Amino acid sequence: MGRHFIQYPQDIMAMQELIWRIKPELIIETGVAQGGSLLFYASILTLIGQNGKVIGIDICDHSFTEIQNHPMSARIILLKGSSTDKKTVKKVYQLANNKKPILVVLDSNHTYEHVLKELEFYSPLVTAQSYLIIFDTIIEDLPDYFFPNRPWGKGNNPKTAVLEFLKKNTRFEIDKDIESKLLFTTASDGYLRCVNEN
Repeated sequence: MGRHFIQYPQDIMAMQELIWRIKPELIIETGVAQGGSLLFYASILTLIGQNGKVIGIDICDHSFTEIQNHPMSARIILLKGSSTDKKTVKKVYQLANNKKPILVVLDSNHTYEHVLKELEFYSPLVTAQSYLIIFDTIIEDLPDYFFPNRPWGKGNNPKTAVLEFLKKNTRFEIDKDIESKLLFTTASDGYLRCVNEN
């Protein structure tokens, strides 16, 4: 799509399948990076033929101009700010009002504290039978030297946040069928299916 897409190929295919199956009216993704994932999601929504939108949230807007100039940009809403800032969260909730189904993807700061806050803020937006996807849970299963000069590592990462979140939240369950199909994923225990409405 003309922009870097920083995901493992199997996870890209899983996202394509989920978007096609769920047909979300809204996809929310924290962490924009180069914007490749937003453009990919927008392209799948276009193929589906519905009026779905994609919200991308990031503290850095270095790639926003390129995304806004892309042919898929009409489906994308970019928000600059921390995904856990209350102003950002409030804006997302306003944009999500009356939208259904909603799919949420968390892929920004990978520390336990940050991801747990994201889970608490954004999980209520996910509609029943849709998904809450947390990328880079694999950090828990890799040696710390893979992540030099990063605030996250073993014991402090998206997976530890997910497992803590699931202790108290019964709306979601880990979809192991997706992992079994992919064989390898950067989101082990991170594909959460929403089984109940709020």
